[in-house]
Amino acid sequence: MTNSIHPTALVAPEAQLADGVSVGPYSIIGPNVSIDEGTQVGPHCIIDGHTTIGRNNTFYRFCSIGGMPQDKKYQGEPTRLEIGDGNMVREYVTINTGTVQDVGVTRVGHDNWIMAYVHIAHDCQVANQTILANNVQLAGHIHIGDWAIIGGSSAVHQFVRIGAHSMVGGTSSIRQDIPPYVMGAGDPFRPVGINSEGLKRRGYESDTVSALKEAYKCLYRRQLNVEQALDAIRNLQAERSGAHDALQVLIDFLTADGRGIARL
Repeated sequence: MTNSIHPTALVAPEAQLADGVSVGPYSIIGPNVSIDEGTQVGPHCIIDGHTTIGRNNTFYRFCSIGGMPQDKKYQGEPTRLEIGDGNMVREYVTINTGTVQDVGVTRVGHDNWIMAYVHIAHDCQVANQTILANNVQLAGHIHIGDWAIIGGSSAVHQFVRIGAHSMVGGTSSIRQDIPPYVMGAGDPFRPVGINSEGLKRRGYESDTVSALKEAYKCLYRRQLNVEQALDAIRNLQAERSGAHDALQVLIDFLTADGRGIARL
C-alpha cells in the first residue's frame, strides 16, 4: 500500500506518513507531523506543529490542526497535539497544541465525531466516542469524558470538566463542571436529569440507570450540599452492588478538583 499525495499538496520531507495516508489538493503537512496508516487529509487542510495522528482518521476540507495555542503566554515552546484513531473531523475545525502552563499536550482520543467549525483550544483533553456538534467552542484546559455529547454553538469556559455520558443541549454556556451522566442546557447550563436514553443505548442495565437517577436526586433534588450528596451516593453504592462501577465514576468526578458543579 502506498500514499496518495496530490501533486499540489506540500508535505515536508521530515513529516512521517505511514502507508495508506492520503493528502488532498493544496493541503500542507509540516515537518514535525506524524500520521498513521489509513488517515485521509482532505483538500486545503493545514497540519503542523508537533502533531501525532493515529489511524483511519478523516480530516475534511479546510481543517487547521496543530496550530500554536491562542495564549499570550506562549513563547514558542515545542508543545504537542496527539490525536488517536477513527476520528471524523469536519470542515473548518481548529485544534491547537498545548502549553507549558499545563501538561503541554492537547489530546483527542478515539472515534470522536467533531463537526464543522469546532474549536478545541490548548491543553484540552477529549476522551473517546464524543460528539461535538457544529460550532462548539472549547476554551483551554477543558476535560471531556467518554461518550459526552455537546450541542451546536455551545461555549465552554476554560478548565471546565464535562463528565462521561453527559449531554449538553445546543447554544449552552457552560461555566461549571457537568457531572457524568447528567443532561441539560441553557445559559448558564442547568441540569434537567440523567441521560438515561443514551445509557440504555450503550448497554447499561435498567437497575444501573435507576441507581444513577437516584444519585441525581441526591445531588440535585434533596437540598443537600455536595459532601452530603456524596455520602448519600456512597450509601446507595453499598446498597446497589450492580451499579457500583457506574456510581464510582460519579464519585470520582465529584471528589476531584474542579470549578464546582453546575447547579439547578
